[in-house]
Amino acid sequence: MSIVVTGATGHLGRHVVEQLLEKVPAEQITAVVRDEAKAADLAARGVRLAVADYNTPETFDGLFAAGDKVLLISGNEFDKGRVGQHTVVIEAAKAAGVALLAYTSAPGSLTAALADDHRATEQVLLASGLPYSLLRNGWYHENYTENLAPVLEHNAVVQAAGDGRVSSASRADYAAAAVAVLTGEGHENTTYELGGDEAWSFAEYAAELSRQTGREIVYNPVPVEALTGILTGAGLPAPLAGVLAGVDASIEKGELVVSSGDLSRLIGRPTTPLAEAVTAALKG
Repeated sequence: MSIVVTGATGHLGRHVVEQLLEKVPAEQITAVVRDEAKAADLAARGVRLAVADYNTPETFDGLFAAGDKVLLISGNEFDKGRVGQHTVVIEAAKAAGVALLAYTSAPGSLTAALADDHRATEQVLLASGLPYSLLRNGWYHENYTENLAPVLEHNAVVQAAGDGRVSSASRADYAAAAVAVLTGEGHENTTYELGGDEAWSFAEYAAELSRQTGREIVYNPVPVEALTGILTGAGLPAPLAGVLAGVDASIEKGELVVSSGDLSRLIGRPTTPLAEAVTAALKG
């Protein structure tokens, strides 16, 4: 029996594997990667590597074994048909008879275009008959704190979210929830709505940045169209810029406020405060 993590060298996947290594022997962990070289450090610690690519279905043939618990981390290739990519993994897991397939999805309240692939993947997973756990991850602190350069350059947080609030948490928090599901019992056929304990607004985020930098950083709310233009101007492909700006429209409507408490319950501790993530980012 193995715990199998797809996308294991991605931002979230690495956190998951690192935290699994604290809970189970390395030989019980299989990291699915596209580039073996990027996972050399994991292999050196005894983690089994499997080289496979969502875009090449045959690479998943025989990768899973009966009784495995699998974490399907959603792909980030928005232009390559993510639902089809995810279906490759689900079908391979079904053929092998895995014990559980957990999928990193999006909050059930989110109606933005970003959620469409997640909803469709959930439908494929439920139709497969596999024991499942839907980890409906909310927004990550790092979506903002890892992109501070333009904020600090202009002393402004520019978003199209109005006074909307976000229940974000750290990647490590969401990874801990996945690890709890993969190493615990009784998580078959469950849906978890995951988000941080404290929702915040962008005005509060700007105030926290001001407090920690000693500079006056303001929140500058703009229309969705303006944000789309800013993002494309910064080099993002137009479709992706539109998707991200659309998330802000959902934030303004309150769709990224997650009040279930599922995340802190699963991980057995409070979620990481935004201020802590800001501190870490400014140090970095």
